[in-house]
Amino acid sequence: MPMYAYKGVGNNGKTVTGVRDADSPKTLRQMLRKDGVLVTSFELSRGGKAAKEQNAKKGGLSRDVDLGGLFGGVKKVEIAAFTRQMSTLLRSGIPLAESLGALVDQIQNVRLKTPVAEVRTAVNEGMSFADALGKHPKLFDELFVSMVRAGEIAGNLDEVLTRLADFLESSQKLKSKIQGAMIYPAVMVVVGTGIMAVLMIKVIPEITQMFTQQGKTLPLNTRFLIATSGFFGRNWLWIFMAMIIGGILFMRWTRSKDGKPVWHRFLLKMPVLGELVRTINVGRFARTLGTMLHSGVAMLRALDTSKQIVGNVLIQQAIEDAKKAVTEGESLATTLRKSGQFPPTMVHMVAVGEKAGQLEQMLERVATTYESEVDTKLSRFTALLEPLMLVIMGGAVAFIVFSILQPIMDLGQLSGPK
Repeated sequence: MPMYAYKGVGNNGKTVTGVRDADSPKTLRQMLRKDGVLVTSFELSRGGKAAKEQNAKKGGLSRDVDLGGLFGGVKKVEIAAFTRQMSTLLRSGIPLAESLGALVDQIQNVRLKTPVAEVRTAVNEGMSFADALGKHPKLFDELFVSMVRAGEIAGNLDEVLTRLADFLESSQKLKSKIQGAMIYPAVMVVVGTGIMAVLMIKVIPEITQMFTQQGKTLPLNTRFLIATSGFFGRNWLWIFMAMIIGGILFMRWTRSKDGKPVWHRFLLKMPVLGELVRTINVGRFARTLGTMLHSGVAMLRALDTSKQIVGNVLIQQAIEDAKKAVTEGESLATTLRKSGQFPPTMVHMVAVGEKAGQLEQMLERVATTYESEVDTKLSRFTALLEPLMLVIMGGAVAFIVFSILQPIMDLGQLSGPK
């Protein structure tokens, strides 16, 4: 059933836009008329070439509908909710196509509603659910598609979708924890930089002007402060531009083929932060691999997908080496131990899981353990970072205050009674 992006006028006289599936334009108008909407224009809502050509020729509606993508796409939370609802409907005995149709009607986000409708159309035409999802890689990544395909082959798609929803929710929860922990330090850096900029560019020159007018020899630290303030005051725009350009160049270097390994190796060797980065990546790897193996995905395919989930190239290389070794018949625990990138506790638990034939369960236990450690190490990292930033800012302010007060005190001593 085709999807139409429509624009109309409601009973209250306000413009209404949305997406609705209908057999024909006539049916679309009839359905919307029952809802109190008078259709003024509509477009076939498809992602193919024909729709793009129509969007180029006709202009207002399709651009209005797609405009939301400029301000935000589909959140992982919405994908997780869609996955869990699909699992619930399938477990209730509702056929796949009907389950998709029911979800299309209740999805509010057009950026998700249209792809799901296209998936339903593809399924009705005989395509597998996994292949239909694979046509939308920006929403449903390789992990998602691989697990769905394994669930379709094994006949336990509802269980796989439940496990996949749990995985997405736990991943989003971990991401939110990390982002939340970084908010305070980031705010401190921005506020501290702004305060220092105002002091150096505006406040200090006005206060120290009387020192320079007297023509007396000032202490070394005061002269250094005046020179630094003058340099910032004359060149603040160039300094600001240099900081932006330097940040962009640094980001490009950390993402380049040569710079990324060096930067990632440096991160892993940093005290406290290195442990946190390793714990996050190891927990993510264990959770992804365990979830995929539990869903029936082959080991090599699961290792390949898990490697892409990990964010550190050194750990990615270790996983790639493990994949090659497993292909040659070596155990996973042995290859992970040789890499030196995985904690001994995890390697030992993986070895026990392989021997007992419970690798999936053991990997999920490892993931749960390391995800709980992330909270502890995040708290430790922020507990060390916050006082360090306060000491740096306090030291800078103390230096400025002392450099200003010292010549004032010297002048008071010279003018006092002998």
